[in-house]
Amino acid sequence: MPVPWEALIPFGLLVTMFGTGGTLLNASKRAQNQGKPPRYHLDAWENMMMERDKRLTGHPRAQRDEPIAPEGFETSSVWYTEKVSYHYK
Repeated sequence: MPVPWEALIPFGLLVTMFGTGGTLLNASKRAQNQGKPPRYHLDAWENMMMERDKRLTGHPRAQRDEPIAPEGFETSSVWYTEKVSYHYK
């Protein structure tokens, strides 16, 4: 059975485009996460720790190893910015 050589050009283009798109998406996600792979299936504890890391360092994926918090951390509580909603029945 002969090989349809003219079908290899579109096949090569499709493989190249999907490969390039996937590689660029992976590079974009890693660039947004400081070179680390993206996080999936986060629970409440991980979200709280990411919020704390963001208040400490300015980025949710960065961490600090200094025992003393930076200036202004004690007043950057998430509770001050939380929207309060009262539900009366």
